[in-house]
Amino acid sequence: MTTETTPPATTPVGSARPSPAAPAPDTATAPGAERSTRPSRRGRAPRRRTLAPGRRLPASRLVGPALFLALWALASAAGQLDPGAIPAPWTVLRTTGHLWTDGTLPTDVLTSLERAGYGFALGLAAGVVLALASGLSRIGEALIDGTVQLNRAIPTLGLIPLFILWLGIGETFKIAIIAIVVYIPIYLNLHSALSGIDHRFVELAEVQGLSRLRFIREVVIPGALPGFFVGLRLGVTASWLSLVVLEQINATSGLGYMMFQAQNYGRTDIILVGLLIYGIFGLVSDSAVRLVERKVLSWRRTLNG
Repeated sequence: MTTETTPPATTPVGSARPSPAAPAPDTATAPGAERSTRPSRRGRAPRRRTLAPGRRLPASRLVGPALFLALWALASAAGQLDPGAIPAPWTVLRTTGHLWTDGTLPTDVLTSLERAGYGFALGLAAGVVLALASGLSRIGEALIDGTVQLNRAIPTLGLIPLFILWLGIGETFKIAIIAIVVYIPIYLNLHSALSGIDHRFVELAEVQGLSRLRFIREVVIPGALPGFFVGLRLGVTASWLSLVVLEQINATSGLGYMMFQAQNYGRTDIILVGLLIYGIFGLVSDSAVRLVERKVLSWRRTLNG
């Protein structure tokens, strides 16, 4: 009886059987794959997305006025504007030169600056004092805030006839009206900033045992400065807006008086000269307040900064 034996499996020469102890190479850990997933040292890091407006453009506030002047000049050169109603920019510049050489414009400009300066100084002082008294004391708030809100609801220019009867037709009533127009926005914004100070800072100052003076210097003033500067900007603009109307009432000099006289003679170029000077004064004063605000509040990190 013969038994058949199965010959053992043979491996072809030149081929190697994989060892069961050696795992198959993983594609995820292969050197090539590792190089593809590892960030290149020479490559740039991914740029983080920013939501901020970006860096401030140089002289950005002059872009709008420059574009307006360019469109005005193009429309005048193309004959799209009536020279009798809206003179060309070069006509207005020529008129400005004539008024300056005649000595009329310097006198009117100085008079307007003097009126606006006195009125603004009185309004600034009144607004700050009333806001501090009302914002730091409940008794002061009860006595002052309601009266200021009532004054705000009354049209300030509607007080002109009453102030003329009280103070006369001279310069005093003009300065008083400018002061009222200025102090209202300063008071409102400063009072709102004082009321909006976080009460936790007050509690921290009480725990630290700060005196009343140190509390005002270290907590109240830094917390109220942003609102104060907003009111200051509005007050500066309001002084120029009210001056346009006041200088047309029984005045013998000033930009408003110059514009009123030009209206009687149909000189639209002189009227535009006055309006442009008012606009330049407003832009320069607002930019000056912004500059001071940026210096004083340099510790803040804001979108504007």
